[in-house]
Amino acid sequence: MQTKDIIKKVEDYVLPIIQKNSYELVEIEFVKEGSNYYLRLYVDKEGGFSINDCEIVSRYLEQKLESDDFIDKAYILEVSSPGIDRVLKKDSEYEKYKGRIVDIKLYKPVDKVKEFQGELVGLVDGNIVIKEDNKEIVFDRKDVATCRLAVIF
Repeated sequence: MQTKDIIKKVEDYVLPIIQKNSYELVEIEFVKEGSNYYLRLYVDKEGGFSINDCEIVSRYLEQKLESDDFIDKAYILEVSSPGIDRVLKKDSEYEKYKGRIVDIKLYKPVDKVKEFQGELVGLVDGNIVIKEDNKEIVFDRKDVATCRLAVIF
């Protein structure tokens, strides 16, 4: 079974518990790191995703995966929060986090600079827009390696 098929099937399995508890499914990964495969789910909720929330999703999903056993490789299941410095991937996240400070890393430098920090304006015509020093900067989404929420103390 291909990775995208595994991810889709896992998503179908986990959505009932996600919806029942008003969680947000941020991302599912099935990746090989070293000699191990990892099935990772990043889940969030308003007010923060706790260790108890992780346990609820993990136990529910373990039961479903064990009963069907459709993944033909040994893997490690991880359920966690995307964290306070979460990477923004979905269009809805750019809307949700408007006004927050973000860190942007580019694949290639622009005027010898690859990293930017500013207030997220949002997505405009598919481009990521931030405000830095009261000046709007527009990034073509395909040029952005990561856009993540900044952690400022």
